Amino acid sequence: MIEVKHLTKSFEGRKVLDDIDALFESGKTNLIIGRSGSGKTVMMKAIIGLTRPDEGQILYKNRNILAMGKNELNHLRREMGMLFQGSALFDSMTVQENVMFPLDMLSRATARERRKRAGFCLERVGLSEAHDLYPSEISGGMMKRAAIARAIALQPQYLFCDEPNSGLDPKTALVIDDLIHGITKEYGMTTIVNTHDMNSVVNIGENIIFISEGIKEWQGTKEQVISSSNTALNDFLFASDLLRKARELENRHREETR
Repeated sequence: MIEVKHLTKSFEGRKVLDDIDALFESGKTNLIIGRSGSGKTVMMKAIIGLTRPDEGQILYKNRNILAMGKNELNHLRREMGMLFQGSALFDSMTVQENVMFPLDMLSRATARERRKRAGFCLERVGLSEAHDLYPSEISGGMMKRAAIARAIALQPQYLFCDEPNSGLDPKTALVIDDLIHGITKEYGMTTIVNTHDMNSVVNIGENIIFISEGIKEWQGTKEQVISSSNTALNDFLFASDLLRKARELENRHREETR
């Protein structure tokens, strides 16, 4: 679990995060959504320690990351897995070598144990036959899956995903959503997804935080998002056509269960 209290951040006199409180639950896919420039990326960076807020607390199981010393912070970062927007695989390394990279850097396991762990992670994401291939030899969806395998190599307690479906077709995006959701449940991780993909909201949004102009306007589930009366949220959803899609899915489900 990660808890954010009174998070505030300004750049050049402009407040981009304004007294935000939020709870990100363990074993759930927690989504941060909002328009471009809403502050959600700054919020994600603050949570993982890349940007220091002006005020507030960021608590990892009641441990305030902002009050940690260097050793404690390094230990916490070993508990984090990162899935970057562009996958960020090393072109000169094979898929297996990419997955082994954090193990080689931070694990005390033997070389044999590290290879075994990398093989397990690749099998978990459905890439067991691609370990000798290079990133240039696989598809965008496979690159995302390889990046997920690398992100979970150290068995993190926290998984952070920045626009994981960026550049993917809708079918492949669903595969990535299901994979992130399944791994979150399987390992009981606290997963935070920063996304523009409204299909992700409908499919895996167990805990959704909507940021608008630096303010947390709304927090709830994918079921609650459909019936929300929050004006800013509804404006955002109608603009993205999410509300129509969500209601269509809800009506279809009702028809199928009659």
